[in-house]
Amino acid sequence: MNKSTIAVCALAVACTVGMSGCASMGGMGSSADVYNDLQTQHEQTVRMATVESVRPVTIDANDGQPSPFGAIGGGLLGAVAGSAIGRGHGSLLSGVIGGIAGAVAGNEVEGRMDRQKGLEITVRLDNGDLRAITQSADGQWFYAGQRVRLLSSGGITRVTA
Repeated sequence: MNKSTIAVCALAVACTVGMSGCASMGGMGSSADVYNDLQTQHEQTVRMATVESVRPVTIDANDGQPSPFGAIGGGLLGAVAGSAIGRGHGSLLSGVIGGIAGAVAGNEVEGRMDRQKGLEITVRLDNGDLRAITQSADGQWFYAGQRVRLLSSGGITRVTA
């Protein structure tokens, strides 16, 4: 590989990692332990409840729709790496094949990065109403019969012990 190929390859890797990192940040607000700047120093309504059931779920930051960034970054990286193999038409063909394989792999990697484990927690409020809240599984576990607090503000509700 020559210096320009290495530079383009390094740029493609940096773009892929950077874009994947940005895309996976979307789910951070679904944790009971993570607040964004706009959620701090605001009063929250606190309600007490009892956990009825807890169910593991998957939280997808892209609502099941693939983002083009993983495929584009993977395709660029695969094309550059593939074009470094062979000479002439062989280099072109391996670049095309590498680009296609890289796009498929990049899309799959990004899709997995955009998903996180979550919990659907169904609670019974003290007034008898049932509510279900979904949040990331951030290490705090809940069980049926446990007393919990529901913290609500601006349409966002969190379950905490």
